[in-house]
Amino acid sequence: MKPHSPIAVQIVQLIQAEGWAPGAHLPAQLLADRLRVSRSPVNDALKQLHEKGMVARERNRGYFLARPLQLAPEQVASALGIEGHDVATEIYFRIADDLLRGELPEACSEAQLRARYALTPTQLNTVLGRIAGEGWAERRPGYGWQFSSMMRTPEALLQSYRLRLALEPAALLEPGYRLDPAVLARCREAELHLLDGGIETDTADQLHERGVRFHESLVEASGNPFFIETIRRVNRVRRLLSYRSMGDRKRYRQHCEQHLEVLALLEQGRNADAAEVLRAHLQSTLDNIGKITNMLATRKPATE
Repeated sequence: MKPHSPIAVQIVQLIQAEGWAPGAHLPAQLLADRLRVSRSPVNDALKQLHEKGMVARERNRGYFLARPLQLAPEQVASALGIEGHDVATEIYFRIADDLLRGELPEACSEAQLRARYALTPTQLNTVLGRIAGEGWAERRPGYGWQFSSMMRTPEALLQSYRLRLALEPAALLEPGYRLDPAVLARCREAELHLLDGGIETDTADQLHERGVRFHESLVEASGNPFFIETIRRVNRVRRLLSYRSMGDRKRYRQHCEQHLEVLALLEQGRNADAAEVLRAHLQSTLDNIGKITNMLATRKPATE
């Protein structure tokens, strides 16, 4: 699957590559893990495939493959009515950047957003659905949308890392901690993919999701619901400034090597050592982010 292709196209290509037959269950989390993205864009893509009759939706059960998908790679996008690039993802990043720069009002009507970004109603619904699912916008009573004021300053991003520094290493020391071997293997595969060239070729979205899935997987293995809910909440609201901090990718090789070291230690049952490596990794990231606060703080007052 090409990482820059729309998610719906990647799902079709995955279905074809795996040879899944009609009736096959398509769990959103499975697809998100395989494509290294979050569930929100996967759910939006499944709705799109449902509208095209490619998948069926059963209440309380999810999505299932409705019919054989026998399409040449170059035919998938046109069959879905998708242009040569993913407009929704492009506009998603423009909105995020405009918001961080202070060029977009915190409260906007849908008409204003459609006009500003030249979107169709369907495209706007896709973009706003993803943003709302990630927790940095919500529908206002009556009409319009309200963007969150959280996580839009450099200090907010630093505060989120200080919370993670306290929480994530502690999660590895929880009684009964167990990282499923299949999850560990998927995490390792994702890191090796980046070291094999993905650092240069993956999108900012994919880099962010890979980091989110790695750290959430480690915390989820603790079985502590308070740790798990906290890390998920932090990851949702820190997304905006995380994208802005991805301009320099040189540090990602070191990140991957540190992640692989943590995985190796957990595989050996050396959780205390893994917690110390994870603590050092998060502290290093916190220190690096502190050096680029000027870039993160580029803002000017909204004029609309």
